[in-house]
Amino acid sequence: MDSVNEEISTFWDYLTGPELWTTIAQGALQIFFIILFAAIIVKVSKNLVDRVFSNKRKGPLRISERREKTLTRLIKSVVTYFVYFVAIVMILSVFEIQVGPLLAGAGVVGLAIGFGAQNLVRDIISGFFIIFEDQFSVGDYVAVAGIEGTVEEIGLRITKVLSWTGEMHILPNGNVTQVTNYSVHNGLAIVDIHVPYESEVEEAESLINEAAADFPDKYDFIVGIPEIIGVQNLEASYFTIRVIADTLPGFQWAAERNIRRDMQDKLYKSGIEIPSPRIVMYSREQQEEIRQNRGQGQ
Repeated sequence: MDSVNEEISTFWDYLTGPELWTTIAQGALQIFFIILFAAIIVKVSKNLVDRVFSNKRKGPLRISERREKTLTRLIKSVVTYFVYFVAIVMILSVFEIQVGPLLAGAGVVGLAIGFGAQNLVRDIISGFFIIFEDQFSVGDYVAVAGIEGTVEEIGLRITKVLSWTGEMHILPNGNVTQVTNYSVHNGLAIVDIHVPYESEVEEAESLINEAAADFPDKYDFIVGIPEIIGVQNLEASYFTIRVIADTLPGFQWAAERNIRRDMQDKLYKSGIEIPSPRIVMYSREQQEEIRQNRGQGQ
């Protein structure tokens, strides 16, 4: 009984003694400074990355803005992960936890689950080639895996695509097997304008050319004056004149909407109305008269 009381007394003296609380205070202070220094290093590294790419814009070796956004975000992400990983290792050493055996154990466990992580490896490899080959970059408007939208972020494992209706799609890079990038080259706006047969083709084309001449000054995203290709179709009550226009990358849909609106407004104000289906009805007497006229003509 005396030995038990003695052990309890010793333990109580240890809890209330200065040595334990001094050790705890020193450990907490070390952890605080480790986290503080890690945050400072991450912030300084991000500013350094921004400054490096800012200097690239002025130097002889320049990269495109879309490529710059992708590499900037990727490098910042990698630096952040690395710095905080080192900070966690240092915090574990403060608690006198041996990091070496943990890493060795993690290696054995990683080897054991490696066969089940094939998709993860595939995603990382695909992400590397997406970035290396510049298939698309942050800010590009793409169609990928059945989804259309603006690329918000490209990582080594996932890609985030924001659709124009606001949904954020997160795609594993391994699912990116076919990409349509609308932001690399100039777009082509294609507009079909329906004109009723009561109007002359030359008159309609003249009005379209008058309206098209003002488009480059009116819209910054239209490159050059829209061009008339010609009569595209002959329908029951109208013929179709096709107009094409070069646009800045990703602006072909906006150009189509504006061209269609301005062309229709120009034609309507000039007396060319919107074509509508027409039904012509004849009485029996009129049909007989038409037949007689055709017979006399022959």
